[in-house]
Amino acid sequence: MEKGTFTEKLANYLRARFSFLSISTWEEDRVIRDIQKICSDPQLIKTVRKVYTWTVTEGLMDNNYTSIKNTTQPMRALEQIEKIEEPSVFILKDFHIYMGGENRQPDYTLIRRIRDLVSIIENSPLQKNVIFVSPAFSIPLELQKDIMIVDYGLPTYSEIKKVLHQMIKMNEGNSRITIDLNQENEEKLIKAALGLTIQEAENAFALSMVTDGRLDINSVDHVLEEKQQIIQKNGLLEYIPHEPSMKDVGGLENIKRWLNRRNNSWMDSAGEYGLPAPKGILLTGIPGCGKSLIAKAVSSLWKLPLLKLDMGKIYSGLVGSSEENMREAIHTAEAISPSILWIDELEKGLSGTNGTGDSGTSTRIFGTLLTWMQEKKQPVFVVATANNIQSLPPELLRKGRFDEIFFVDLPTKREREAIFKIHLNKRLTSEKVKGEMAADDTLFSHLATLSEGFIGAEIEQAIISGLFEAYAEQRALKETDIEKAIEHTVPLSVTQGEQIRALREWANVRAVAATPKDDRADYGSDAEEKQIPAPSNDIHTSRGGRTLDF
Repeated sequence: MEKGTFTEKLANYLRARFSFLSISTWEEDRVIRDIQKICSDPQLIKTVRKVYTWTVTEGLMDNNYTSIKNTTQPMRALEQIEKIEEPSVFILKDFHIYMGGENRQPDYTLIRRIRDLVSIIENSPLQKNVIFVSPAFSIPLELQKDIMIVDYGLPTYSEIKKVLHQMIKMNEGNSRITIDLNQENEEKLIKAALGLTIQEAENAFALSMVTDGRLDINSVDHVLEEKQQIIQKNGLLEYIPHEPSMKDVGGLENIKRWLNRRNNSWMDSAGEYGLPAPKGILLTGIPGCGKSLIAKAVSSLWKLPLLKLDMGKIYSGLVGSSEENMREAIHTAEAISPSILWIDELEKGLSGTNGTGDSGTSTRIFGTLLTWMQEKKQPVFVVATANNIQSLPPELLRKGRFDEIFFVDLPTKREREAIFKIHLNKRLTSEKVKGEMAADDTLFSHLATLSEGFIGAEIEQAIISGLFEAYAEQRALKETDIEKAIEHTVPLSVTQGEQIRALREWANVRAVAATPKDDRADYGSDAEEKQIPAPSNDIHTSRGGRTLDF
């Protein structure tokens, strides 16, 4: 919610003489400043009010920080609120500890006193309002009709920008700090800090200055580290570091092009074209071919935090807790947006959507996820992966949930060459281990020819097996070590042939091939290979998915 909306709403509630209001926020100082501005503006509130704050340590204090004696006890504070003879707003901090919730016993005497005070304040000739401010506030049953909840959002773009400019101005004369931010990089840095409190944003900017001695586009990494703290405290989502990059992904150029064309699409410049932030992609296909790798690499490409949603953490033994966990996970992803939400093996988390076996819990969680994916306003890009696409509910696959559905098939020869190149260059860093073996295009092409039908994970394992052979004999790696490992491997394309054919048949109609047309030039479509007499050959000579290059 934008700050202006909060200001107008709160001013209207105060003018309408709502006795008790509740604002949940960690930012006490910011919300108190906003309340004080409202209470001192006669155009907003008509009758100007004096603002008092209360804490259990200091008691009631006025604008001048003058304490009223004997008001540290909550009951005494409420009695004093009734006695004060002037238009006032009373901000009670951390009063939630007396209301129960989170295994705390409520103070029923205090709750009764609040109920008594409601009618007294409403009928008083003086305008008085009480505002509870705390990180969380559980309203007891007895007070649910008497307390109005007011939403208070995290700092807006303009507020974060103001903090950044203040820090830049404070360090203008500091020769040890370099400021290198053009307009575009400044926007990226501020957008990255959205979802943080003012204090958290200041900490991230200050850490960049202290650690790197500069404030530039790389300061985004420090902002993301601050956001990582939020995710770790939540417990439902896992923060995934900015590794690997797209350079570590062999092949799948069609997905890479699609993602590149949507980079920075959450920036203001995209708004000039009337573009919404992209919703997300569904990656389906054969296991071990790079779906999870692509999901991780998006974060590095777009420089956005990557959050992994573990459906196992969502499900809880307590009735109603699973649905609440899903809502909390979604709220966290939105709070630190722009962000990327990765849901791995989606079909396993939603396996009970037929309503059997779990009293409909999976169906309700699925409904919550669907509604959010369709209606979400914050720039949270969803990357979902699934191996068994046929087990997913059809309503998840319709347009509007995902921007595109990609099918990741067995890597083609060109893609296998790229995969061998990536893994060999990554592991052959020692001249002793590399020896006389020439890790060049000729070698990559030769190994790619031998490994037809291999998935990326099997190629990596073949290289590792070869390295183990060399290590056992304390010698350099030989080409024959890798050839031998390939020869002894029974690939997934052999053991799971029927399942691969079924996946391709589904994808030929419903999904776009992750591999571009050029890289599939030596392969026919699965439909074209139907006439081949030896069915075992079509696994290697065809590829699935619709050809639609980006």
